[in-house]
Amino acid sequence: MKKPGSSKQEAADRRPLTLIILLMVAMLVCVGGVAAQDVMSAHHHVDSESDAMQGNTQQRQDWARARLAKSPRHQEWVEVKYGNRTVKSFVVYPEVKKKATAVVVIHEIFGMSDWVQALTDELAEAGYIAIAPDLLSGMAPNGGGTDELAASNGVGQAIGKLPPDQITADLNAVADYVSKLPAANGKVAVAGFCWGGSQSFRFATNRPTLKAAFVFYGTAPTTAPPNPALDKAALAKISAPVYGFYGENDMRVDATVPTTTDAMKELNKKYDPVTYAGAGHGFMRAGEAPPPPSPAAKGDADADKVATEKYGKELTAYKANQKARDDAWITWKAVLAKL
Repeated sequence: MKKPGSSKQEAADRRPLTLIILLMVAMLVCVGGVAAQDVMSAHHHVDSESDAMQGNTQQRQDWARARLAKSPRHQEWVEVKYGNRTVKSFVVYPEVKKKATAVVVIHEIFGMSDWVQALTDELAEAGYIAIAPDLLSGMAPNGGGTDELAASNGVGQAIGKLPPDQITADLNAVADYVSKLPAANGKVAVAGFCWGGSQSFRFATNRPTLKAAFVFYGTAPTTAPPNPALDKAALAKISAPVYGFYGENDMRVDATVPTTTDAMKELNKKYDPVTYAGAGHGFMRAGEAPPPPSPAAKGDADADKVATEKYGKELTAYKANQKARDDAWITWKAVLAKL
């Protein structure tokens, strides 16, 4: 039997829960609005809604940071300035006797991650000056970049809102900067991953002096919505050879390759796509990450069986990504060596 006044007390106790539920609903509405906006911004090559949402939490990889810390190569952050913009960029120098070719690294939809920096170091290890610009520089409310946007869960949104002309101007400024370094031989190539892969393809249409463009699981430029199509006029401007690296289990991107191949052939442009068996989207990062942990037995036969089967699938996918990554590196370095 309730005490007098207990109903009022229970109602008061429920108010915080009600407010929390209302707040969650509002957040879902906001996320839905962002997803719709990303669809309208398809010509910016935001690769997918799920990637954009993950972009808020995928900047940090302890294993990549540990690799960077052990590197003997000279690493530095520089500010590349042009007009009213400053693009914060990560540069790593190779330990070589001769002036080196430079590679501009375009980050994933996740922004300037630890992995992107580690990969930049790996390019330097292979003998190239590598520079990775944070294309989100100045896009945070306080003028910061990826780090500040990640802290407020704003990376995915900010990527989708980047003006295409600004991206091109940023990349041109960075390419100009790195080509003029005393240790550089003046040759510049570009490489990009995921969203950055698409931007790498697009940059090849805007910078005729590029020596090569390396497109990792990215798509060719398309015309603006509402009826986007392969932008042949843009592709016609490409001077550099384009090398594509794709995972077999990535049909969202793979479905665009045949049309792109036909268009590039028609335009007499070099396009060399390779698809790696069993690999998925993002295999360059996924294949370098630590393997999935094996499940601990819980004593429940059914649950243990499900966990073991899940682990088996994850391990198979990991090994395929790892092999694709290793094979892609061999091909990539072989091409770079001939530039």
